[in-house]
Amino acid sequence: MSNTAESPRRTGTIERKTAETGIAIAVDLDGTGTYDVSSGIGFLDHMVEQFSKHSLIDVSMKVEGDLHVDQHHTTEDSAIALGQAIAEALGDKAGIGRYGAAYSPMDETLSRVALDISGRPYVVWKAGFTQEKLGEWDTELIEHWFHSVAQTAGITLHIELLYGSNNHHICESIYKGFARAMRIAVERDPRKGDAIPSTKGQLGG
Repeated sequence: MSNTAESPRRTGTIERKTAETGIAIAVDLDGTGTYDVSSGIGFLDHMVEQFSKHSLIDVSMKVEGDLHVDQHHTTEDSAIALGQAIAEALGDKAGIGRYGAAYSPMDETLSRVALDISGRPYVVWKAGFTQEKLGEWDTELIEHWFHSVAQTAGITLHIELLYGSNNHHICESIYKGFARAMRIAVERDPRKGDAIPSTKGQLGG
C-alpha cells in the first residue's frame, strides 16, 4: 500500500480481541478489489469477497471466533471491525462523493441500496429470507451484519428487496448493491478537492 504526495492512499487497520473473537482487518479504499477473507463461515466469506470485488475496496479479514457456541459473535464482531476500518480509512471524509446508490439485479432478483456516509448511522431494512440458513450461515444474521457495519462506519443505509425468490440470489444481490453504492460514495471527487461534503463543515454529530 504505497502513498503519493498528491493523494495518500486511504487505509484502515483494526485488531480486535475479546473472549469471543480475535479479528484482524485491513482495508484500502483506493484498492482494486483484492481480498483475503477467512472467518470460519463460508457464506459470510463469500459475501465479504463480493463486497470487496465490486466496491474495489481491498479487504484482508482474518477471524477466529467461538463458532462452537454459534455464529453470532463472529458475524457481529467482524462486521463491527470492518466498519471501524472503513471509518479509519475515510478519516474526515474530505473530498468523497458521500452518497451512493445502486440497483442490483441477479437473475429473478432485484434489490436497491442507497447510502450516505453521513457519520449518522441508521439502517432501513426491507428484505427477508424464506430459509434459515445459506450454507451454514444463519440468515437472521445478515440484517445484523449490515446494522453492525453501518453503526461503526457511520453510514445511513437503506436496503430494499424489490422482488426475488432464490435466497442465495437475494443475499448476493444485496451485498453487490451495497458494494457498488459504497464504491460511488467513497470515491474522491476532484471537483471537491479537500472540502468536507457538508454545509456544516463536518460529517456526523
